Amino acid sequence: MTTHPPAIGLIIVGDEILSGKRADKHLPKLVELLNARGLQLGWAEYVGDQPARITATLQRAFASGDIVFSCGGIGATPDDHTRQCAAKALGVALELHPEAERLIRERMQDVAKEQGVPYEPDRADNIHRLNMGVFPQGAAIIPNPYNKIPGFTVGTVHFVPGFPVMAWPMMESILDTHYPHLFRQGAYLEKSVIVFGSMEAALTPLMEQVEREHPNVKVFSLPSVDHPTYGRHIDLGVKGPPADVDPAYRTLLDGLAVLKVRLGPELVRS
Repeated sequence: MTTHPPAIGLIIVGDEILSGKRADKHLPKLVELLNARGLQLGWAEYVGDQPARITATLQRAFASGDIVFSCGGIGATPDDHTRQCAAKALGVALELHPEAERLIRERMQDVAKEQGVPYEPDRADNIHRLNMGVFPQGAAIIPNPYNKIPGFTVGTVHFVPGFPVMAWPMMESILDTHYPHLFRQGAYLEKSVIVFGSMEAALTPLMEQVEREHPNVKVFSLPSVDHPTYGRHIDLGVKGPPADVDPAYRTLLDGLAVLKVRLGPELVRS
């Protein structure tokens, strides 16, 4: 029986993504980081800056048992709600994390030194900056190599800033620190063939048969009407653990032979 690693999810928080003011870059980057380690992204969600929606999204994430990265909304401005929503989703209080406080104060001292002004720890804006270290009770910090302002982790849900320059090295560090035992276990293989002159409806019974006889693989069907090389066609194949893909693909090809459809090139992706 094939053992699959936990699903990996991504949550992107921010009105600026949904309004189109900024384009999301986190999803393709996380896919890149995962693929380099033999892992796959299982799901992704986008949510605006509405506390009720963020809370509901995080409740699902905590309950899922999945490895989840949440990007954005952990600052200390009025439109940043993720820290508060995480605490509400968990049913715990917020508190200033002592290590986060130390790092934030260290960052404030660094900035004061760079600007050539004295560090004033009790100044109102400096006190406000400590809110960036107020996390749900029981959270662990995620170091931020860019400016020391940390993210936080609760269970297998990891919260990082929305800025790629901060978020990406933090996500990479989380993967390499907490999940190296999963690397390559999720390695998969895709085998497919270009099918001409057929409709997906006619191929569906064969697709269902392949999944029924080979439960560890997934069948995929990617139709195209204007491909620059193949024109109208269906990229039909199977994906999953390499040991399971080969026999499933043979079943698929045998079924296509019975249907007498015209086939094009075969494609392999790993």
